[in-house]
Amino acid sequence: MEQFVGVSSSGNLQEAIRGLSSPQLIMLFAAKKDQFQTAVAQLEEAFPGVPSIGCVGQSYGGTTVLENGILVVALKGKITAVTNVIKNVSKAPVRYVRELQKDISAIRPGNQNTVMIDFCSGNDECVLTTIQSVIDNKDIQLTGGTASDGTVACNGVVYQDACAYALVRNDGGKVKVYRENIYTPMNEQPYVVTKAVPTEYRLCELNGKNAIDVYTEALNIRTDEVEKQTFKNPFGRIIGDEVFIVSLKERLANGQMSCYRKVNPKDRLYILKAEDDQEVLENTVRTIKSEFTHISAIFSINCIFRYMYFKDLGHMNHYLQRMESLGTHAGLIGMGEHYNKQHTNQTMSCVVFE
Repeated sequence: MEQFVGVSSSGNLQEAIRGLSSPQLIMLFAAKKDQFQTAVAQLEEAFPGVPSIGCVGQSYGGTTVLENGILVVALKGKITAVTNVIKNVSKAPVRYVRELQKDISAIRPGNQNTVMIDFCSGNDECVLTTIQSVIDNKDIQLTGGTASDGTVACNGVVYQDACAYALVRNDGGKVKVYRENIYTPMNEQPYVVTKAVPTEYRLCELNGKNAIDVYTEALNIRTDEVEKQTFKNPFGRIIGDEVFIVSLKERLANGQMSCYRKVNPKDRLYILKAEDDQEVLENTVRTIKSEFTHISAIFSINCIFRYMYFKDLGHMNHYLQRMESLGTHAGLIGMGEHYNKQHTNQTMSCVVFE
């Protein structure tokens, strides 16, 4: 198989698809909602009937970052792809389980050769739980992310309150998903969530104290520094031997804070600290190289906060160069990331195709 990557900084779809022929699956990303809606219609006209998914969001292709503009990523050659959409994700994504089951039967996943790529408008935890109830024990891996503006598309139609997905079987080799985390706990002792409102993504109390007070005292910062501090010191949960990040969104009244991921009463949270991101990246590159003798394509999702942190450090270009050194690389700057069963923040998730 091979991966086509087309970019247009001006948002011109015709420029982005120039040179594209015989695609088996197309993924489309545009930084602006109106730009995206126009491009979705134009893409369907240019490649009628070709399976496609996409969402509103910033993106990157090769070493080019598109804070405005359009990215087109197409998979060609020895792949089989099925695309579909889960609607009404804020209330009842489970209603679409049967459709997903049919799609899995159609794709016929083999041994370590199938991935599900999804783009969701929100309510990610519930959507992932629904998806995993179907793909568990089917040898299907998953990567994906959260769209900006709650807007996704599937097969030429734009949706709100939905999750667009592609099931992709690599008929020329294996696939594997990876996750890169640059954060580690500051201390061994976690904080217990003693009060939270999960439906509102609201964290109220830790160890019986206002969440804001606990956070600012631990880091010796002012309350007006909380939002930006999450780039260096987000919260995190430990599941097994892996750290899953909970980004802070904003301060609320009464010492509370809102997060980009749900927290529940009795959860154990750690305040995390950033490690050397370039060293972590080299470990990721070495791991992928050790597990693949030939790489046809890499598609990744990077959190918007991770992107902003790398941009502040001047490290984003280095990240893109190192990933491109492995093989053709492109991806989405998401509002959240999906890695198998988990909805994460401030993380990179990717799929590598042999």
